[in-house]
Amino acid sequence: MPRNVYFSQAVRSEQNLYEDLVIESLKIFGQDVYYIPRTLVNRDNILGEDPAGSFDDAYLMEAYIENVDGFEGAGDLYQKFGIEVRDEANFVISRKVWNGNVGLYEAMAKPREGDLLFLPMTNSFFEITFVEDDKPFYQLSNLPVYKLTCSLFEYNDEDFDTGIDEIDHKIGDEAYQLVMDYITTAGNHFKEGEIVTQVLQTAAESADGNTVIEVAGRVQDVTKTSNIAGQISLSNIGVTGSDDYKEFIVSATKTLYGAESNNTNTISKIYGLDDGDDSFMPEDPSAQNVAFEVEADNFIDFTESNPFGDPS
Repeated sequence: MPRNVYFSQAVRSEQNLYEDLVIESLKIFGQDVYYIPRTLVNRDNILGEDPAGSFDDAYLMEAYIENVDGFEGAGDLYQKFGIEVRDEANFVISRKVWNGNVGLYEAMAKPREGDLLFLPMTNSFFEITFVEDDKPFYQLSNLPVYKLTCSLFEYNDEDFDTGIDEIDHKIGDEAYQLVMDYITTAGNHFKEGEIVTQVLQTAAESADGNTVIEVAGRVQDVTKTSNIAGQISLSNIGVTGSDDYKEFIVSATKTLYGAESNNTNTISKIYGLDDGDDSFMPEDPSAQNVAFEVEADNFIDFTESNPFGDPS
C-alpha cells in the first residue's frame, strides 16, 4: 500500500525550523572561514585543470569542522625536499547561508571542487576536493547543509586579489618573488598590490607592426631607500605577446609603469642567484643554493677532461 497521504514529511514550517537550528548550531560551534571561488583563466580540457587560475573574491561565512581530534590525512612527512604537510578536513556549511553569501554573486549552483576555504584560526588554505550535497540524507525531506571534503592547498603561483589583506598578504609571502631596484623622481614610488608593467617591444618595433610584448608582475613589497630610489618585490610574473621573453630587463629606455600609482620608473638592478651570500638567494632566505654548490665542489672534479680517467 502507498504511504498515508494525511501525514506529510515535508512540512515547510518544520523544514524552516530545522534549517534555522542548523544555522544557529553552525554559528555557535563553527569557525569563521572565507570561501574563495576559483576563476578559470585557461582551462585544460584534457587534464581538467587550470594552472593559471586566479582568486578574485572572498566571502566570510561560518563552517563547522567535523574533525574534532585534529586534521586528518597523512599528517606531516619529512622528505628529501623538507617537511610536507598533508592535512585534510571536512567542513559543514549551510546551504541557505552559502546561497545568500556566495551563490547570490557567483554564477554557480553549489560549492565547486577546486575552490578554496581560508581558515583564519590556523592561517591555512584548504582546497575543496569533493562536495557532498545529500547528507544528512533528506531528513524532513530537506537538505540543509553541504559537506566539503578538503585538503591543504598547495600554492602554484596563482593570482590572489581578493581585497582581504589577511589573505592576499599570506599568499604574497609564500609566492616566488623577484627583487629589483628602481630609480624614480620626486618620491614617485610604486604601491603595494598594484600591477607593474614593462613594455619589451612596441608595435612599431615588431616585425608585423602589431605585436606588443609586455612583462608584468604584482608588487608584494616596497622599500623606499630614498626620495629617488627604491626596491620592490614582484610575484605572479607573466609575459604577453611572446614565448621567447620570460622576465624583466634592466634598461634606461624600457621603463616600468605602475597601473594604480600611474608612476613610471626605471629598473636599475635585478637580483639573481649570484646576489645572495653563501647560504641563500635574495628572493628566498630559506634557500641554500650557494652552500650546496660549494659543498659539491669538494667531491666533484670539474677540471677532468677525460671522462674515462687518466690512460697513463
